[in-house]
Amino acid sequence: MAKKVLVVEDNDLNRKLFCDLLQAHDYEATPVADGREAIDTARDMTPDLIIMDIQMPHVSGLDLIAEIKRDDALKAIPIMAVTAYAGKGDEERIRDAGAEAYVSKPISVGRFIEEVSGLV
Repeated sequence: MAKKVLVVEDNDLNRKLFCDLLQAHDYEATPVADGREAIDTARDMTPDLIIMDIQMPHVSGLDLIAEIKRDDALKAIPIMAVTAYAGKGDEERIRDAGAEAYVSKPISVGRFIEEVSGLV
């Protein structure tokens, strides 16, 4: 049975790229464009991994990661943060929020899949 991955990404091209890569590597990818839908979708599908964009309109990926990690039903799900903002201290803030992995954009396809495989 394919591992389920929730992809929370507001950028259409990135969301499609991530889902296509996951599907090409035999993962079942569920895309979410609006971060405000991420928690409810995660509760409905119980993914094996959540890929979370950090910079989104309406809600911060950091806030969503922290909320997921406070939720007893969701906190065990690993989270891989993906962001274009890879400044000094960003990785530490992302990991402090609860993400188990961090990949900067533009992504390296090999590293992206390697991180996903290591988390599921």
